[in-house]
Amino acid sequence: MQFIDLGAQRERIRDRLKAAIDRVVEDGRYILGPQVTEFENKLAAYVGVKHVVACANGTDALLLPLFAAGIGPGDAVFVPSFTFAATAEVVALAKAEPVFVDVDRDTYNIDIASLEAAIEMIKKEGRLKPKAIIPVDLFGLAADYEAIMAIAKRENLLVIEDAAQSMGGSADAKMCGAFGHVGSTSFYPAKPLGCYGDGGAMFTNDGALADKLRSFAFHGKGETQYDNVRVGINSRLDTLQAAILIEKLAILEEEMVARQAVADRYAKGLGDIVKASRNLGHGRSAWAQYAIETPKRDGLKAHLGEKGIPSVIYYVKPLHEQVAYKHYPRTPTGLAVSEALPKQILCLPMHAYLSEADQDRIIETIRNYIGSNSAHVAAA
Repeated sequence: MQFIDLGAQRERIRDRLKAAIDRVVEDGRYILGPQVTEFENKLAAYVGVKHVVACANGTDALLLPLFAAGIGPGDAVFVPSFTFAATAEVVALAKAEPVFVDVDRDTYNIDIASLEAAIEMIKKEGRLKPKAIIPVDLFGLAADYEAIMAIAKRENLLVIEDAAQSMGGSADAKMCGAFGHVGSTSFYPAKPLGCYGDGGAMFTNDGALADKLRSFAFHGKGETQYDNVRVGINSRLDTLQAAILIEKLAILEEEMVARQAVADRYAKGLGDIVKASRNLGHGRSAWAQYAIETPKRDGLKAHLGEKGIPSVIYYVKPLHEQVAYKHYPRTPTGLAVSEALPKQILCLPMHAYLSEADQDRIIETIRNYIGSNSAHVAAA
């Protein structure tokens, strides 16, 4: 059993992938070939934004908007502590300071009250200037952008949506990636929309910002690559990866339906014995991961492994407790949820090709381990 079965997806579109790759190789335009623009246009139409700027990876997709906004030394950027390191890493790389905020107990996304407290603390201290918020659509579920954007408008803050896990997700009839002033995503192979290497993209409706992002991603180029108007980096999506992503994007919506069916089956089969994830709010998760919570997590993980069922702990330690980030500011109201989740969260196999038989085996194994007499827990 695979935690994420890329092989099944590959078999489904094998001929199309081979033909797409062959076209790139025969054409020979490996950097900024026509497939890159084609993919950007198709992804823009799918997400519902005016501009998509492809880049080399998801980390650059978060870093480049900070460069474009001129965020740097003396600036504060508010980020959740319960997420992958890249969200805070880019802030430090830009020479600004990440300010760690707690997450909501049910959605795992940035907690609004904790965010408000962190902003007030930074303003009161006066050492840093509040400049941006990077909400994360954790595990594929959109953050509370209605509240976040209202705060950003009031405080004049840039919002960079970290949609690395949420391509295909939505909220209030708007696709993930289209929230905030700019959205960023990753095409790491394990993502809901992933390539066969590294890749990323940025989303915006601001044409001037899109131009600036393209410049920063291509050595700060102006009219040509030999006209350097700013200091940039080398961050381009390879043509081969773009060609692969075109074929994967074509089946993404069908895969979203299949992922939702898997999530529904998990919730129905496990919701009475563990805290089992469900769609929350007014939309759908992309289900990059399917998380459950139980105080019996460590024993359960070992038991699943003995039965040949893979599982992963996302995340084993919040960012504010990591050696590289423990000296950065944190919200004054504490990070209790971010500290508690690593002790009881566990992610189960989740992909569009997970059979009902395999899923039923997973559910039965968990139920047998935890026991039918366990205290019932309200599902998320």
